[in-house]
Amino acid sequence: MVLAFDLTPVIVLLPVLSFVIALFAGDYLPWGGAEVGIAATTGALGLSLWVALTLAIGSGPYHQTVYTWASGLDAVNLTFGVLIDPLSSMMLIIVSLVALLIHIFSLGYMNDEGEDGIPRYYAGLGLFSASMLGFVVADNLLMAFMFFELVGLCSYLLIGFWFRESGPSSAAKKAFLVTRFGDYFFLLGVVAVFATFGTAMFVGESSFPALAEAAINTDQVAVNTFGFSPQSWFTILGLLVLGGVIGKSAQFPLHTWLPDAMEGPTPVSALIHAATMVAAGVYLVARMYGFYAISPDALAIIAFVGGFTALFAASMGVVKREIKQVLAYSTISQYGYMMLGLGGGGYVAATFHLMTHAFFKALLFLGAGSVIIAMHHTEDMWEMGGLKRKLPVTYYTFLAGSLALSGIIPFAGFWSKDEVLFEALLHGLDGNTILLAAYAMGLLAVFLTGFYTFRMVFLTFHGKPRTDAARSPHTIRWNMKLPLVVLGILAATVGLLNMTPVAELTGLQIEFIHQWLKHGFAGLTTEHYEVLLHDYAGYGVAELHLSPLLPGAVSLGLALSGALAARHLYSVPEPVEHTAKLGRAKTVLYNNYYQDEYQVWLATGLTRSVSRISNKFDQGIIDGLVNAISSVSLFIGSRMRRIQTGAVNDYAVLLTLGLTALLLAVGLVGGWFV
Repeated sequence: MVLAFDLTPVIVLLPVLSFVIALFAGDYLPWGGAEVGIAATTGALGLSLWVALTLAIGSGPYHQTVYTWASGLDAVNLTFGVLIDPLSSMMLIIVSLVALLIHIFSLGYMNDEGEDGIPRYYAGLGLFSASMLGFVVADNLLMAFMFFELVGLCSYLLIGFWFRESGPSSAAKKAFLVTRFGDYFFLLGVVAVFATFGTAMFVGESSFPALAEAAINTDQVAVNTFGFSPQSWFTILGLLVLGGVIGKSAQFPLHTWLPDAMEGPTPVSALIHAATMVAAGVYLVARMYGFYAISPDALAIIAFVGGFTALFAASMGVVKREIKQVLAYSTISQYGYMMLGLGGGGYVAATFHLMTHAFFKALLFLGAGSVIIAMHHTEDMWEMGGLKRKLPVTYYTFLAGSLALSGIIPFAGFWSKDEVLFEALLHGLDGNTILLAAYAMGLLAVFLTGFYTFRMVFLTFHGKPRTDAARSPHTIRWNMKLPLVVLGILAATVGLLNMTPVAELTGLQIEFIHQWLKHGFAGLTTEHYEVLLHDYAGYGVAELHLSPLLPGAVSLGLALSGALAARHLYSVPEPVEHTAKLGRAKTVLYNNYYQDEYQVWLATGLTRSVSRISNKFDQGIIDGLVNAISSVSLFIGSRMRRIQTGAVNDYAVLLTLGLTALLLAVGLVGGWFV
């Protein structure tokens, strides 16, 4: 069974192979490279399931260095390695399954629509999938950073797939630049981790999380904290890495790129939002959770940013007109919940929500893509209506995803999101006011999520058709229906893997995700994280015994209230835009709190002014000083050059005069003439 672990690199290499074939031979293939992409992701999924099965039967986790990039650099080795534990194996299945379904869906969305550049599209999907799979199995922070950047590059290429149009190309550049801003901090964090610990390994007794823990407990561990206390310095390191996480996972204030990324093909949006780029940031925090667990300040910031982002993004989703825009803001909000869970001590809850969200958000985006194709590429929900009878498969699967997103029992999102909120509340009641504030924001976002989600459902599928396109929608083929059905089943059932409220009520052992994540390397298990959270962050110190039933009921009530409010306002034959009653508040929300304008001002008003001053200082003072020294040297040299005549008589005279002057100088100094 060890063979499964040995073949782990093949999981990454198969999509790389599909990328190469599609890029160079796609024009000669019947489906433009889709067939090799489907084959590669199918193989990756099969191997991922084999790896998970090997772990499940008790073979234990796996860690192996695959390639040594550089060694002997002051005892620092730069390597590429594979790390397989319950967390990474779960993500391998999620990424490969979603990538496979998106490849199949693309046959209807891209191929059947006769889009240009199909080989380039499938090549991008292959490289995108490989990049995320490589990121998932990375055993050190530097390797993770490199695949992190490759994920960003792929997103740039795929968001800007229709590069001849101004919208997609602009959105691609925006996504690239905004996420790069966060990645600068990530890179500083990687360098600082190496400078501090001499290693960036995630696992082992000499890993940087283990060394950090030991450095706090004893002074015998030799780490360089650059004059800071170990606790303070490790918090700084964690926050530097968090900069990259906030960028990739579209958390406030680096969230502005994600709504614009909807300019890309809808299957790309599904891949970005569900299983690759945006998921990468949350996965990274979960991967190095042992390091964050020893820093209560970092945890508090993660939780607060997550709770605020969940509410902040949800408030904008209630006024959007385009179906993909609503889903984009829901993604920002849901990843806010995951960050809230990680910061609130809910490691299992956050990773569980990462899994459930991957399935129901992929479903919703692919469902939106089905609607867009049926509507002849119209995205405005106010031009839809009455599609329930025309697109029954799309409707019922989309409804399953909407129920999961809203957090309505028994669909997936209810179990995972409510567990996130419960963990934040439980640890907030220990006396952590920041966690309580984050919990309150997350709870309020539940109502807004239910509202904007079912506003989207009712405007799109219910009522009377409001345009000719809605009256005569385009037919949807099997290659688009099949992924919807698979994801619809998962959205309805995958939450049953971890039914914490039911387990509390019945005493049954049905918290399978909890049990799954208990195993792994020492230092990378939930039990170890719980100890760290208790000892360093104070989570669970009060030993409160709070049942999840009442908090779960409150959350469910808010979700249902939001859905019922949307039904009352928009489930009518001819709906009207009730959000117009918000007045200027709607304008603010629709324009995203003017965050784009604010960032443009920072770039053009502040940053450009500072750069101009710096440029003047550089050219006037620095360059001026250098040029002045050069000019003096050139002047002296030009004058000295005149004495180089080439005549021996002139040189003899100069030699005599020089010797005479030297003797006179020595005589004066030595007192010869006194």
